Amino acid sequence: MPKKVGSWFAVGALVAHYRKQARLTQEQFAELANIHVDTVGSIEQGRLALQPDRAEHFDELLDTGGSLAVFVANLPVRDKIVQFAQGLVDQEQEAVGILSYQGLVVPGLLQTQDYCRAVFGYRYPALGGETAEQWVNARMERQLVFQRERPPVCHFIIEESILRRQVGGPDVMQEQYRRILEYTEPVHMSFQIMPMDRTPHAGLDGPMVLLETPEHERLAYLEVQRVSFLVDDPDEVSDYHHKYGMLRSQALSPDESVRYLRKLLGDR
Repeated sequence: MPKKVGSWFAVGALVAHYRKQARLTQEQFAELANIHVDTVGSIEQGRLALQPDRAEHFDELLDTGGSLAVFVANLPVRDKIVQFAQGLVDQEQEAVGILSYQGLVVPGLLQTQDYCRAVFGYRYPALGGETAEQWVNARMERQLVFQRERPPVCHFIIEESILRRQVGGPDVMQEQYRRILEYTEPVHMSFQIMPMDRTPHAGLDGPMVLLETPEHERLAYLEVQRVSFLVDDPDEVSDYHHKYGMLRSQALSPDESVRYLRKLLGDR
C-alpha cells in the first residue's frame, strides 16, 4: 500500500474525484495532460506533490474553476517539506530566534535556488526530477520567514570548506556568496565562518539548529542523513547553547567573515 502523506493525500483524493467526475480513466487523463499514467497515480495516492503550475493545468482540463490551484497554494509550508524535516519547519516558521551551525552545505535558509538544486541533484540514491524540484521549491518557500513583519533574529556559523566546495560550479557559488552577503546586511542577521585549520573546535559532533519559540522556549534540531531529532529537554538544549557559544568564539568575527566572502568574490 502507498504511504498516505498528510495534505498531499487529500490533494490526490481531490484530483481523483474531479477526474472521475469528468468520466476519465487515469490513462485517458494522463494522455490529456501529456504526462505518464504513473504520475497521475502517484499524485492521486499522495506520493507525489501536485506543483502549482500543474494544478492550474489540471483545473483547466477538468474544468474545476481553479479549485486545485487554490488548495495547493494554501497548503501550510510544513506540508511541502520532506517528512523527516517537518519538525524543524514547524518551529522555524514561528521562531523568534534561529542559531545554525552547518558543516557540509550552506544552511537551507540561505541557499540560492541554483545551489539548492545542485545539492539535491547530488543526492544519492538519486531523486526523481519532479521530487527534487518539489523539494527545491519547498526550501525556497521556507525563506519567506524573513519576510515576516517581525522576522527572527538569526545567526549562522558555516565551515570554510562549504564555501570552498564548488557545488553547482563557480557561477552558482559566486551567486551563493552574494546571497550570504546580502543576508549579513539586516541588523537581525549575522554570519561567521569557521576556518578549516581552527582547533580546538566545539562542533565536531555535527550540525545543529537552535530555535527560540514565541513563548521563549528553547529547542535544538539535529539531523544526520535522513534521521532527525527535535530536542526540548532544557538541560540538553542548554548544553547545545553552550556549545554554540564556544563555536562563535572560535570562528572568524562577523567582519572578518564578510571580508573573506568579498575576497572569494574578487572584491578588494
